[in-house]
Amino acid sequence: MNNKNKLIPELRFPEFSEVRKWEMKRISELGKIINGLTGKSGEDFGTGKPFVTYKQVFDNSVIDFQKCARVQIGENENQNSLQKGDILFTTSSETPSEVGFASVLIDSPKEETYLNSFCFSLRPFSLEETQPQFSRYLFHSSIFRKAIISLAQGSTRYNISKAGFLNIMVPVPKSKEQQKIASCLSSLDEVIVAHSRKLELLKDHKKGLMQSLFPQGGEKAPKFRFKEFEKDGEWIERKLEELAKRGSGHTPNKQVSNYYNGGIKWVSLADSNKLDSRYVYDTKIQISKEGIENSSAVLHPAGTVILSRDAGVGKSAILHSEMAVSQHFIVWVCDESKLSNWFLYYVFQILKPVFESIAVGSTIKTIGLPYFKELLIIIPSVNEQLKIASCLFSLDELITAQAEKIEQLKQHKKGLMQGLFPKMND
Repeated sequence: MNNKNKLIPELRFPEFSEVRKWEMKRISELGKIINGLTGKSGEDFGTGKPFVTYKQVFDNSVIDFQKCARVQIGENENQNSLQKGDILFTTSSETPSEVGFASVLIDSPKEETYLNSFCFSLRPFSLEETQPQFSRYLFHSSIFRKAIISLAQGSTRYNISKAGFLNIMVPVPKSKEQQKIASCLSSLDEVIVAHSRKLELLKDHKKGLMQSLFPQGGEKAPKFRFKEFEKDGEWIERKLEELAKRGSGHTPNKQVSNYYNGGIKWVSLADSNKLDSRYVYDTKIQISKEGIENSSAVLHPAGTVILSRDAGVGKSAILHSEMAVSQHFIVWVCDESKLSNWFLYYVFQILKPVFESIAVGSTIKTIGLPYFKELLIIIPSVNEQLKIASCLFSLDELITAQAEKIEQLKQHKKGLMQGLFPKMND
């Protein structure tokens, strides 16, 4: 028997196995629309009553009232304050897949709270029949997201009509099953939140450790040194040019197909999301030997330190294997007798705010080559460099493992939601 046609989810708690199928209801049967703020000018914001921002609704499935902005509400203005159980929706976005994101008020606001004008809320007729915790998941389920995306219209910015929104059909079980589903998923969310907090603590620990392991504010020695280096004296300032061989990259002619897809990894702006995560293992685009031979692109060895000098300026990484890079990157091959490549990577991580601040340009900010020719860094002995880099590398491994654990939990939640909510035939 195909459960997809019976409004019965694939995963169902045993106590509901004999309960009838879920009901399809129009959203208009669940509640009424309450509009957000109307016609507020810039000077009205900053003080007054709390209001939920567009970003809050877009980024969160549950509203945190402590993160609300403030707005002045006139005594005679017809504004609608929010209530427990209200389900908030964004009305527009730059892509159809991001329109109609939902956030729920699980608790009652402690004071009158309002909603951004680019959002609206659905106020349930009954908090028993449309429970806040269940709404949190119903309006993020694939069945609702598919319906809301199909409703989005526009060219540069996509919007949803409230009339069309109210006509969307969603599956709704009885209240006890709503409670069970919400309890299951909220428990998993609590685990994800706990692991996310652990990740942030690890990142904060790394930040503090780097501040202790590297000299700060013009000093010549760090606050903390490993015991074996306590008597080594001050660090020495050197030109990076004296410690590593600098190189650059190039883009083969994109009009010549033979220059691409030839199996040679080539780091380009398409790989910006892979930077600041230690290694670059693979690249989105590959070039060919012919592309190398007919351009200024060169192959750089494994272990090369790379830095983006524009479009993501200041991001860095280390090549895991032999690769070429585009002209948007500058690279260094370290003289191992003077400078550890991993130590240089962490120096670049510390200097990232500096790189960002000195980049110039109107559309794309860039750091000119002369800056790097004169760049000075302060270094200890190679052995101390290796010790510092090893310590930070080990901490980065813990951070990576924690981030992967969170991603696995999120994927588990996604699969669980697909099972706990009915699937609809196209």
